[in-house]
Amino acid sequence: MLSEAKNRQLTQVGPGTPMGELLRRYWHPIAAVSEFDKVDTKPVRLLGEDLVLYKDLGGNFGLIDRRCAHRRADLSYGFVEQSGLRCNYHGWLFDRDGRCTEQPYEDIAAPNARMKERLRIKAYPVEQKAGMLWAYLGPQPAPLVPNWEPFTWKNGFAQIVISEIPCNWLQCQENSIDPVHFEWMHSNWSIRLKGETGPYAPTHIKVDFEEFDYGIIYKRLREDTSERHPLWTVGRVCLWPQAFCLGDHIEWRIPIDDENTLSIAWAFSRVPKEQEPYEQGPIPAWHGPVVDPDTGRWISSHVMNQDFVAWVGQGTVADRTKENLASSDRGIAMLRKRFGEDMDAVADGRDPSGLIRDPAANECVELPIAGRHLFTEGLTREQLLAHPILGKHLADYPFQAGQPDEVKAAYREAMGLRDEDLQAH
Repeated sequence: MLSEAKNRQLTQVGPGTPMGELLRRYWHPIAAVSEFDKVDTKPVRLLGEDLVLYKDLGGNFGLIDRRCAHRRADLSYGFVEQSGLRCNYHGWLFDRDGRCTEQPYEDIAAPNARMKERLRIKAYPVEQKAGMLWAYLGPQPAPLVPNWEPFTWKNGFAQIVISEIPCNWLQCQENSIDPVHFEWMHSNWSIRLKGETGPYAPTHIKVDFEEFDYGIIYKRLREDTSERHPLWTVGRVCLWPQAFCLGDHIEWRIPIDDENTLSIAWAFSRVPKEQEPYEQGPIPAWHGPVVDPDTGRWISSHVMNQDFVAWVGQGTVADRTKENLASSDRGIAMLRKRFGEDMDAVADGRDPSGLIRDPAANECVELPIAGRHLFTEGLTREQLLAHPILGKHLADYPFQAGQPDEVKAAYREAMGLRDEDLQAH
């Protein structure tokens, strides 16, 4: 168990806190590019800071303080110009560097005051990668936005799912290094949710953990597999500092503040060989519901929704002074230790682990990925339909509930699927 002080250090993310300063050394996905097909501005709360993300008429994205420097009006209701965002209260215009470039009345009434030259609001850089908008809140020079290997794959349909989870980010990320929960939270609970009492999934008999440059790998061995199985030889990745990579999809747990987490999932589906070459247009994004409106209970039908139940069930901020870690939780201890080392590095003026600054190294950052050939080489339609895992994914998006009909239709079109294909399998 942790002391109360250590738990606070790991969970508090505001400016000036040790964890907050560490997390500000990394880029965080905060929205989808396609969200701005319908809106110009989006209020964002990130690491305890209230900001507004916008796309101006010139097509440039900016991330600035949500409050105007004049009378503190809400800039998320401002309107975009060719370059920058204008406050809808008195028309002050701010560029993406936070500089005030126009004060309509003052520019006429007191042109020699040069007030706007002294004004600057908080502003952070934004970059696009894999259909997502990434923000960096730390000191310059910024590292590179990681070009993770799955982002480079061709002939695939990608989609982005966004949800807000009312609990602290750390209990979400600790789930990324917890292999045994798959047996109970996903396999066995899904059996019970169907009204069945068994048989249960194969039991885990061994787990292992291994650190590498970009996180921690966990490996798991079940009673129905051998040490030649990819779950043991390759494993899965707790991706540093706030993500989880399963190969065909990556999940980020981004701290909104100390009590709320932004969940963003990027999922890739390789199209059948018959559909190649396939080049996707804009990557669709949708917001996944977390609560059943009819019952008021957490949705538990899909994989990530089941994870959400575990996260929020630990409380708004998990009280780690009362926990009792067991042998399967060695990865949890490793994760906390590495965060401690990285917080010390930042306090000493050094880079924490996992940053990428070399453009050559960032052309494609390879990760341990089980079944890589399925995503890089692909399968025929018949092979895909017959695949024991990917075949099931064709009928319904498995990771979160609530996929919109238009996204489902676009996915099926990309995969070249007909209703009779799914019915036959």
